[in-house]
Amino acid sequence: MTEQDLQILVKDGIYKGKPLGAKLEETHISWILLTNELVFKIKKPVKLSFLDFSGLTTRKTLCEKELRLNKRFSPIYLDVLPVTKQVDGYEIGGESGQIIDYAVMMKRLSAAKKMDTLLAVKEITSEDMVALAEKIADLHRNAQVISTAFDPNVQMATFNDIESIKLFAARHLTKDYLNIIDNATSTGNAFIHHYADRMAERVRLGFKRDVHGDLHSGNIFIDKEPIIFDCIEFNDAFRQIDVLSDIAFLCMDLEAASQGSLSEIFLTIYCDQFPAFQQSADNQIFLYYKCLRANIRAKVNAVSAWESEGSEPFQEHLEAAEKYLRLMNDYVMQIQGKAD
Repeated sequence: MTEQDLQILVKDGIYKGKPLGAKLEETHISWILLTNELVFKIKKPVKLSFLDFSGLTTRKTLCEKELRLNKRFSPIYLDVLPVTKQVDGYEIGGESGQIIDYAVMMKRLSAAKKMDTLLAVKEITSEDMVALAEKIADLHRNAQVISTAFDPNVQMATFNDIESIKLFAARHLTKDYLNIIDNATSTGNAFIHHYADRMAERVRLGFKRDVHGDLHSGNIFIDKEPIIFDCIEFNDAFRQIDVLSDIAFLCMDLEAASQGSLSEIFLTIYCDQFPAFQQSADNQIFLYYKCLRANIRAKVNAVSAWESEGSEPFQEHLEAAEKYLRLMNDYVMQIQGKAD
């Protein structure tokens, strides 16, 4: 599906014989069409270092995988429908015409109930965190156990990819931030050398599972019960991880929003429901995973700033990159103070 096809679909497309009437939002890898009651998510035909959406058959397969995986967490995922080109326009769910793409169909929920929105106005309660912790603990407890061995070299390479933004940092940030990156990578490498045996043992004990992989407040709705959505389908390695890495993203996110008390409530309830911390080394590993999640957030925002240089979003992304680099450094300082 081309950008031109998409614009016509958004403007004049049909669903069930009626005008689609959609509003378009997009990410780096998806087009998201919002109607009054439904959401249609279409994968962009892109090929990146960590995913390949370039082929129509692949996009269909990954849409079906996205539906299946997210139904583990969420009742909002409904179906995968073809996007067809008709003689007189474009249709979602049509039974005739040329299939040009596929869309994951979901129920639309109120954006005002997204957790990141509620965090910004300090409207997340301790009761919300208890319910969320209980739900995630239950999902983790019942998730498929993954036996693929821990690879310290892959782990270090993932962390050290933050070095890819050093050229950008040298141009747009102070030297302090370059020092933060260098200190973080050297500390991260030393940490893995020290704790690799325990991280491998956690895999053997069954704590590596097929979970969410992108568990942050932007992928959670807080309603009568929490609704989790948008897990990673395009790269199994990003989703099949230690459960501590999965919850570390959410706890880091809460701490980045200056809501450390909510993070503590979440962890207390989660651990009551699913004892994923079994020895003191696991606390250190959890801290490392929070550091890694801040690292990745810093990198993503730096890349977004780089790509938007000269446009309005640049400053927002730049400030976010600085914030997450500072948070990563806070975790590094804690690791250096606690590691044996």
